[in-house]
Amino acid sequence: MVLDKDDKNRVQRRLALLLLALIVFSGNLYSPLAAAEKIYTLKFATLIPTGTKWTKTLDDWVKDVELKSHGRIKFKMYPGGVMGDEPDVLRKIRKGQLHGGLFSGYGIGRIYSPARILELPFLFKNTDESDYVRNRLMPEIETGFRESGFELLGWPEVGFIHFFSKHKIESIEDMRHSRIWLWQGDPLGEALFKAADINPVPLSIIDVYPQLSAKHGSIDTVYMSTFGAIALQWYSKVSYASHISVTNAIGAVVVSSAFFNKLPDDLQKLLRDSGIAASDIIREQTRQENTKSKQLLIDNGIKFLWDWDTAELDEFIAIRDKAAAHLIKTNYIPQDFFTKTKSYLEAYRREAGKNITPTNKLPDKN
Repeated sequence: MVLDKDDKNRVQRRLALLLLALIVFSGNLYSPLAAAEKIYTLKFATLIPTGTKWTKTLDDWVKDVELKSHGRIKFKMYPGGVMGDEPDVLRKIRKGQLHGGLFSGYGIGRIYSPARILELPFLFKNTDESDYVRNRLMPEIETGFRESGFELLGWPEVGFIHFFSKHKIESIEDMRHSRIWLWQGDPLGEALFKAADINPVPLSIIDVYPQLSAKHGSIDTVYMSTFGAIALQWYSKVSYASHISVTNAIGAVVVSSAFFNKLPDDLQKLLRDSGIAASDIIREQTRQENTKSKQLLIDNGIKFLWDWDTAELDEFIAIRDKAAAHLIKTNYIPQDFFTKTKSYLEAYRREAGKNITPTNKLPDKN
């Protein structure tokens, strides 16, 4: 049979229509599967350097999420401050260049500043008190994060903050004669130093180690947890530290709401549940490692001075209260949040009894 030109054209048109129908049908048939296999890449940054227990726990969290999501969530990690200081990371998250990070209280304050009531100096006697109050404030804190465009996945902590210096510090007056670092742009730090009549040197945390290392560096005194001082290598540039710990510094694991809200419900739940679990592990590790790290620093020649038995406690409390008044006035930490926190703390102390044994060297006054 020989087809003329018109017959050939008709056959070709029919074949084209049949092929088009098959493409449409196959697309409808497999599109749910394609949607189920969509991969979400979470770009996550932290100041924590590699090789620490913190980063090991974060790595375990990443592997757990990637495994349980069957590869539907992939992480791209940026540790060690490679994406800049915390304000830089937050700026990149808001622009969509990054999606999440692990932040200290400094970064938390740029998301939801009232949460920093939890690291107000000399407020809590021990971690039992701070845990109790935090748990009761957490629903409000989570809402505050969400309204600021972030999903709070967990609440680790940096730990108890000590002073580290190239020279002996045994009084507040000694601090006034020191070139002490201030994390640049930190309203809580600024308020405390101003209340103490101390003139600090504002620097990004990225610049601290170089300035400590320089022969004529701009700073000679810093503040950090014992574990953090080792992880950041600051300990290698100082000779002295304070027994006094001024506060238990907080932390948070967050992702942007823009990223989180794109995830299917099962992946949102996985990310939230696993983030809480990983943060709880980091918090307990931090408490253990800070104790071990203090002894390790002593073994490496760091001399710890200035304990609570010689501290000007009344002066410390007066400084804290003056700083708190400023933070209330500027609404960095609103009055109602202070009142609520004190109410929870007083309720805990009534329940626990008056004879609470401090576990962290914080003073009994508040």
